[in-house]
Amino acid sequence: MQATVLVPTYNERANVEPMLRALAAVLREGDRVLVIDDNSPDGTGEAADRLAEELPFVDVLHRGRKEGRGPAYIAGFRRVLADGAELILEMDCEFSHDPSDVPRLIAAAEEGADLVLGSRYVKGGQVGNWGAIRRAISRGASLYTGFFLRMGVKDPTGGFKCFRRRVLETIDLDAITAKGYAFQIEVTYRAKRARFKVVEVPITFLDRTVGSSKMSKAIVLEAVWRVPLLRLGR
Repeated sequence: MQATVLVPTYNERANVEPMLRALAAVLREGDRVLVIDDNSPDGTGEAADRLAEELPFVDVLHRGRKEGRGPAYIAGFRRVLADGAELILEMDCEFSHDPSDVPRLIAAAEEGADLVLGSRYVKGGQVGNWGAIRRAISRGASLYTGFFLRMGVKDPTGGFKCFRRRVLETIDLDAITAKGYAFQIEVTYRAKRARFKVVEVPITFLDRTVGSSKMSKAIVLEAVWRVPLLRLGR
């Protein structure tokens, strides 16, 4: 099953080349990567274009402005579905998600899962280098989401995923309006409501060492108010 990895970027010039070369070492023949750049002022998009000329499995989607992770992924989904991808993965560019775990997510999908979540909070998963406050926020978000949505998922906010194309063809992409990490909750919730098989595989999540985090109070607050609305079907 041909897989395409979606890598959204905004000011990730220092990370985009190491990430693409790391993915080159683990992807199979025929698999691809789509870099989705939101007009990064640091030249990430130009660096990605240069790498795409060298690495034949890389494509680049340029967007006009920074709108958030959700709209970037939606644009990427539409592009790779049109291109015929059978498996579609999401992952961060800054090595919080280990490229060597990509084959494990692909394998779980090929073994029958419709949506595979790289999970920090199932047995064998862990968070490597977060402080106490960041850990508390993340675990609190998982508990909060679990209370309202009852998905039976240990790590609903994680952004390392592998979809079978039928999941993205079935859920209403036009109805997804979350922009930040609430997007990750929403797509998993919609997949569960559509009765797709969701499987979590353990990963180790490491905080970025290069560049600055995109986390903000606005992203956290979006998740706080959107989760109850999802339960109400809005």
